[in-house]
Formats: sequence, C-alpha cells, structure tokens
Amino acid sequence: MNKYRTRLLIAMQLCATVLLTSFAAASASAEKSATVPAKETLSFRSDVDDVTPPQVPDNIKITEEGFIPFLVGHADGTQNYVCRPSGAGFAYALFTPEATLFNGHDKQLITHYFSPNPEEANTDPRVDGNLMIRATWQHLDTSTIWARVHQQPTGSAIVDPDSIAWLLLDVVGHLDGTTGGTTLSPAKFGQRVNTIGGNPPKEGCSSLADVGKEAFVHYKADYFFWKKAYQ
Repeated sequence: MNKYRTRLLIAMQLCATVLLTSFAAASASAEKSATVPAKETLSFRSDVDDVTPPQVPDNIKITEEGFIPFLVGHADGTQNYVCRPSGAGFAYALFTPEATLFNGHDKQLITHYFSPNPEEANTDPRVDGNLMIRATWQHLDTSTIWARVHQQPTGSAIVDPDSIAWLLLDVVGHLDGTTGGTTLSPAKFGQRVNTIGGNPPKEGCSSLADVGKEAFVHYKADYFFWKKAYQ
C-alpha cells in the first residue's frame, strides 16, 4: 500500500512540474506578443518628419536650391469675405482665413489667420496702421510666421476653377514661441496646394445695400512649409 502511495505522490509532483513549466512558457509567449504593439507605438510619426514635396505647377515650385519641406498641415476652415465697392461695382474681398491645420493623424498643429507682421512696416499711406497685415500661421508651441504671395513672376496657380488658387508663399517675418517654441521659425517658404472650395460667393454683393455683408466659405487645403536643408 505504501508502495502505491509513493508512486501516486511522485506522479502528482511530475504533473505539477509539467503544469508549472507550461504556464511559464505560455506567460513568456504572451509577454513577448504584448511587446509588439509597444514597438509599433514607438515608431509613430511625429508632426515634424520627412515630408515628400508636393507635385505643383512650375510657377509655384521652390526654385532656390538647398530647401526642403519639413512640415505639412491639412487645413480645414473658412475663407472669410466682406462685400466692398470695387471699381465701378461691388465685389467680395477676403478679410481673413480662419482655419486649423492638422497632421496625418488628426492632431491639431497650427492655426491660420491674418494679423500684423511685427517685422514689416506698412508703407502704403492709403492703409491705416503701422504694420502690414499678412497671412499668419501659429504653431501649438506659439512659434509664428507671416508670409505673402510670391511676386516673381507670380506665386498663384488656378488648378480647379471651383476652388481657391494654389500658392507659393514667401515668409517675411517670424517669432519664436513665448516658451521657446521654434517649430515654425526656420520656415522660409510655404505652399498652399490641393485646395477644395473657398471661392467667394458669386451672388449677394451687387449693390450699395450689400456693402458690409460677410460670407464665410468652407475650404480645405494642404500647407507645406520649407526650410534650409540641415537647418
């Protein structure tokens, strides 16, 4: 009887050992599998990364050598117009864009609007104010740039007549962020491409009674920002 009891105890110990070994192996396998998503998370692209230059018409290409695109934002917002006298008639004039730029993962990056450029004095006596009003982009780190449409010979291209023009933009002022942010500070050129919508209304601004009427027109676009290589 003692002989059978001894054999039973040995068998139970062997079974326990096998179960513990199997459990340890399974736990190690599960732990190994669980590390795979973590590695993928570490490779997640940031908002500033390698950017492929867009395909654009020749007149809005960056022709100066040594510049690379370093940031792209996908804008969603409005082009805001006001009805004003124009020549012998009346027309809608843009008074500001109002848009938010996102990266490819729907993370907010930049706010876009018009504002005075602190680095550029206004020299037009017909315009009230001491500073030029320019297109403005402010990053979440509060670094800010101001830009104007390229002038030589033209920085505008109509790709879709039902949408606002594609643009080549020259940066004419910048400001580091209030807490030291510099994401946008190195930008020297910008491009507005892949526009959808945003044109002023074709109706509603035809008489003196319409002057002052505002129209907020939805648009989308991609904005590419360029800097000196290795900057």
